[in-house]
Amino acid sequence: QVQLVESGGGLVQAGGSLRLSCAASGRTFNNYAMVWFRQAPGKEREFVAGIAWSAAPVYADSVKGRFTISRDNAKNTVSLQMNSLKPEDTAVYYCAARLGISTRNNVMYPYWGQGTQVTVSA
Repeated sequence: QVQLVESGGGLVQAGGSLRLSCAASGRTFNNYAMVWFRQAPGKEREFVAGIAWSAAPVYADSVKGRFTISRDNAKNTVSLQMNSLKPEDTAVYYCAARLGISTRNNVMYPYWGQGTQVTVSA
């Protein structure tokens, strides 16, 4: 079992920055792909960014160049640095984990955090 706890959400003006963190516990962190999804009201959950132990980070086109995902295997954490935020980035952001490589399909992730709200005002 893997437990995930997100932190770092909040309210920010458009053009601002936020940094989300996800702390993992319970299993060998190195073996897991760590990803961020987000879900806005009335919309489906969408992939944001993912990072696996042996692969380069991957990003949704909508955040490429603005968001950066990173992981610290010594601390069992994954972070999402969000810059140049836009109102359309407003959503609940979820950290998720699965063994192996990352995928953009949310049903492939058995482990989820509780989510953290990010609100970007115009």
